Amino acid sequence: MAHFAKLDENNVVIFVTVGRQEDDGKEDELTARTGDVYKQTSYNTRGGVHYDPNTNEPSADQSKALRKNYAGLGYTYDAGRDAFIPPKPYASWILNEQTCLWESPVPYPNDEKRYTWDEDTTSWVEVPNAN
Repeated sequence: MAHFAKLDENNVVIFVTVGRQEDDGKEDELTARTGDVYKQTSYNTRGGVHYDPNTNEPSADQSKALRKNYAGLGYTYDAGRDAFIPPKPYASWILNEQTCLWESPVPYPNDEKRYTWDEDTTSWVEVPNAN
């Protein structure tokens, strides 16, 4: 089964559905028949990489990677990049052109503690343990 994202007039995903893909022109058939715009999306694609659904490891066949990311509600379809881009979480975050995912301007600390993003200081702030 294939997944299809329905787009509004601003290319924002308003609905994701499962359907049969009978040939490569299926999304064009849906557009012509209903007047709505649908784009196929891959449930197993994240950051431009297709993952094996059984192992969650990158697939040997990366030709299955489709439109950078699985479409979710509120994602935007960018025709120039042929990619689904999630909503920008914070004003300071930057779009990674390779993955079409947003990244903080400061890397997440790698010290096994938990952090939350503070947009006012554009930094990661440690979350205290709830003991």
